Amino acid sequence: MVFSSLFFLYLFLPLCVICYAATKKNRYRNAVLIIFSLIFYAWGEPLCVFILIISAALNYILAFAIDKYRGKLMGKLAVFFAVFFDLAVLGIFKYSGFIAENLNALLPLNLPVPDIKLPIGISFYTFQIISYVIDCHWEKVSVQKSFPKFLMYVSLFPQLVAGPIVRYSTIESEISSRRTTLDDLSSGVSRIAVGLAKKVILANNLNIIVEAFFGSDIKNLSVTGTWYAVMIYAMQIYFDFSGYSDMAIGLGRIFGFHFDENFNYPFICKDVSEFWQRWHISLSTFFRDYLLYVPIFGKRRKYGGLFLVWFCTGLWHGASWNYIIWGLYFGMFIFIEQLIGKKKMKKIPLAVRHVYNKIVIIIGFGIFYFEDLSRLGDFFKNLIGLNSNSFIDEFTKLSVTNNLYLIVAAVICCFPFAKVIQNISKKNTGFSYTVAASRIVVNIALLLVSSILLVDATNNPFLYFRF
Repeated sequence: MVFSSLFFLYLFLPLCVICYAATKKNRYRNAVLIIFSLIFYAWGEPLCVFILIISAALNYILAFAIDKYRGKLMGKLAVFFAVFFDLAVLGIFKYSGFIAENLNALLPLNLPVPDIKLPIGISFYTFQIISYVIDCHWEKVSVQKSFPKFLMYVSLFPQLVAGPIVRYSTIESEISSRRTTLDDLSSGVSRIAVGLAKKVILANNLNIIVEAFFGSDIKNLSVTGTWYAVMIYAMQIYFDFSGYSDMAIGLGRIFGFHFDENFNYPFICKDVSEFWQRWHISLSTFFRDYLLYVPIFGKRRKYGGLFLVWFCTGLWHGASWNYIIWGLYFGMFIFIEQLIGKKKMKKIPLAVRHVYNKIVIIIGFGIFYFEDLSRLGDFFKNLIGLNSNSFIDEFTKLSVTNNLYLIVAAVICCFPFAKVIQNISKKNTGFSYTVAASRIVVNIALLLVSSILLVDATNNPFLYFRF
């Protein structure tokens, strides 16, 4: 079950909201969310829901041991076992086949390559559990004494399968005590409408362009066609992922939860480091806080930790070498920017910085797309014309012409114009009423158009099954 489906929008969600609103006490509302969250997850993964419950139960118990034996050997062993178990489960389901394939290629082995179905969203909820366990160990949060409350945190359907990675500390107080205000409802519905439009109107249609260029043999693509397609793909990924994050944040607001932002207009960044401060913020900050300063590199831990983070960031996205290359690729440019230093980076003309980082980012999305390394090689050759293809071709010209309105709309939506209007409205009471009324009209229009497009949708890919 995905957010961008008519079943979820017009049956599952309304039924959940009605049941939630019909109860007054927080424990009953938590029970409603647990039931609907487990149904949501079991809809596509009827057996894997037990893995989620077992993981939640084991970490719930181990957190008590961490608290009881704090500062003692047993407490440290509990932390180690919890993190080891969580990563082992993730590794078995996500990486066992990848490891076996590579061992067979490197060594004279004939290991069986397991074909294990990846539980949806396992990377997201595993990292949430790990953050809870480590924060308990660091005494940043109190141990949750109620298993139903902890299970609700782990399984909460708004962020279960596609993030953002919501830390326990973010919603610790709201698990036990929360209320939904009119502002929460208004903001929540708006975020859902905007997120749905990003996914259905922009991302799904941009995906059609990408598949027309990259979906088959790419050796014959022109230089311009290759750059055009990868730029479209960069925007597709942004609107797809940020759209789901918007919907998750909006759904959370409806139920009284305030999740942190996961995207902050990343394409307006001035350098690569800033891009990753604005893109998938919950993952970037997770690795920053729990992995960057792991004390295993001695005096060079700053840079050793940096490359460890980016290796893990790449590997987190999938069991394929292109993701590891993608992670280390961005790690290299962030490393270079750190060597240059912030002061010297600021002295570089802004136009040059924008051109530099956009080229780096766009090529990075190409690395992300091509899991087949031979096709990735063809992609690199195409970028600089080494495949002896033309600089531009009629197919690319036709695609740009036919999709000009979509492309212009996508580019405009990459900029924070709505945020600027909202900030202006806060300073002008009369203008704020106009903006509020306009927002209602726009939200209804976005929901209506998105719903119409979903009626006969044959192109509604869900990109996060691999996570």
